[in-house]
Amino acid sequence: MTNKHFQGKYEVELKFCLHSKAEFLKTLSGIHHDVMLQDNIESDWYFDRPDKSLEADNKSICIRTMEPSGIKLWIVKGPEPDRCEATNITNASNAISMLETMGFEVVLKAQKTRSIYFVGAFHITVDSLAGIGDFAEFAIMTDDESQLPDYKAQIEALAQQFGLSEEALQTQSYKQMFMEKASKQRGI
Repeated sequence: MTNKHFQGKYEVELKFCLHSKAEFLKTLSGIHHDVMLQDNIESDWYFDRPDKSLEADNKSICIRTMEPSGIKLWIVKGPEPDRCEATNITNASNAISMLETMGFEVVLKAQKTRSIYFVGAFHITVDSLAGIGDFAEFAIMTDDESQLPDYKAQIEALAQQFGLSEEALQTQSYKQMFMEKASKQRGI
């Protein structure tokens, strides 16, 4: 994760539900882009304290492994909606053990298939979540908080090039989607 696309403590991100992943990728093929990785399997371990205080404070801790790329990340989001920081780690198992030793609990294990593309300064992830659907996230990271509104407008314009409108906008996080799916499966 040494790429400049992933540097910064703020992330402007818009996520859209895709009605056709194939059509989205066809549109992408007509736009100049670079490929970071394709069809990696991402496994995420989400943590919270037993009293769920991270969730209450709108914070999230995740350890992520990506295969076959071999990337391993420690990701912290919140409390502000655009706050997101990630760092490379070398041993995900040790990081998970360390969090558990400090009293954190795994609240969700989730998996998705992800491809990452770069279009100019922005990165686009195309994600498939089994039993949930296909999504495209348009994002940029920055340390300059004053740029957030401008970047959001630029991301909206880029998404429009793919025919994505506000109707397709998805405001739930993947964690929320997976938790909702798990609740439905348990009949809650």
